[in-house]
Amino acid sequence: MLKKYSSYLFLLALVSFVVSNTYLIGNERYWGMLIPLLLAVITMALLRLDLLLTTVAFLTPLSTSLKELGIYNPIGVEMALPTEPLLFGLMIVAWVKMFSDKTLFKGLYTHPISIAIGAYLFWLLFTSISSSMPIVSLKLLVTRLWFISSFYVLAYAWFQKKSNVHRFVKAYLTGLSLVALYTIVQHSAKGFEHEVAHWVMSPFFKDHTSYGMALALLLPFSYYLTKFSDTQAIKLIFTFVFILLIIALILSYTRAAWLSCVLALCVYIIMKLRIRFSLLLSSLIFSTSFILIFQTDILMLLEKNSQDSSDSFVEHIESMSNITTDASNLERINRWKSAIRLFEDRPHLGWGPGTYQFHYAPYQNYYEKTVISTNAGDMGNAHSEYLSALSETGWPGLLIFLLFITTVFFNAIVLYPQLEDKKEQWMLMACILGLVTYFSHAILNNFLDMDKASVPIWAFVALIVVLDVNHKNKRIEA
Repeated sequence: MLKKYSSYLFLLALVSFVVSNTYLIGNERYWGMLIPLLLAVITMALLRLDLLLTTVAFLTPLSTSLKELGIYNPIGVEMALPTEPLLFGLMIVAWVKMFSDKTLFKGLYTHPISIAIGAYLFWLLFTSISSSMPIVSLKLLVTRLWFISSFYVLAYAWFQKKSNVHRFVKAYLTGLSLVALYTIVQHSAKGFEHEVAHWVMSPFFKDHTSYGMALALLLPFSYYLTKFSDTQAIKLIFTFVFILLIIALILSYTRAAWLSCVLALCVYIIMKLRIRFSLLLSSLIFSTSFILIFQTDILMLLEKNSQDSSDSFVEHIESMSNITTDASNLERINRWKSAIRLFEDRPHLGWGPGTYQFHYAPYQNYYEKTVISTNAGDMGNAHSEYLSALSETGWPGLLIFLLFITTVFFNAIVLYPQLEDKKEQWMLMACILGLVTYFSHAILNNFLDMDKASVPIWAFVALIVVLDVNHKNKRIEA
């Protein structure tokens, strides 16, 4: 009898959906077609959460924004489709699980990295309330919450099995490889010209800098999979992916991403040679003192460089230090100086998370503007994760953000020599090097509001915590 009624209810629901959706389509309202997809996602979240997380990881490099799709948004909410609606749903799932099944997250809440993240989120909330544009700031806070809830909190439970780490990375790399292949084909049709490299990754990435960032961020893990995949066939596939990412990174013409990979390689050498921290600190103090003492001479030397961005890779690298004629470099300096002036006006609480782009226009000096500057100041962000934090959340916000980064790297680097499992060591090294590429690149750009950066970054941080907590538990049991 129960089965009979269930069949009737299902049939009634199906007929109701068909009738109502036909009416909506007849009135040119197409959102009703998303209902089956929404139900499928809810079902997947309840029954196969691991599959949903894998799907989001695969779709993240392939996502595109409403702006790229040419969709007018009357309420001004920009989001990446289809990933960010899915991430919002995952955030709700994470909160439910945090209260209903606390054993899943044992060791997570008390970890120093989690405490640093908690302080970071608290300050974002506090400065959102005091923000010059509270709605804008609260929207940014919500996006941070769904990234952290999904790929830090849920990923912590998911990564307890090493096979799930592989699933996540393979899924993201598969999506990114498809984008890389698409971009190279598009670029080749244009003769691999430098100017074309700025937009051929559209609609998946908004520009070549975010594309280069993602390639650099995943490059260490693609190498890890060439060493530790289960079968020879999969190793060959990810060897191809590793080579593909290197070629794509070179063809992206993203100087900051190239530099971040060089810095990651330096960190790898330092860790492998086990160079003492006191020696590194001494070198840093010496280098900083040298720059401060000879800053005038260094500046004069840089001003002599008039090499602009070029199709030639050698000349393109030389243009990194051109602060005289290179429009990209000069515009970045213009944004940095605007951020500092914004900070000087509101040093303690900042203007509010996400508000830089709405306020920097009048803080530009006319003699510092470039051919790509606008009087309206509608060209985006501060081009620095750190100066963005400084201008939007004040000096405490920058300090807390730096504390979070320091906590992540300190815990990861201390843990590395303690791990006995070679696979875990390489996994941790891939995390460290990937994060090095991002947080060094973040001096010159900021992408934490993008799903393509935040999903892998928070997942890597979650993996560091998983390895650390599990290692400590093993020591206690021993």
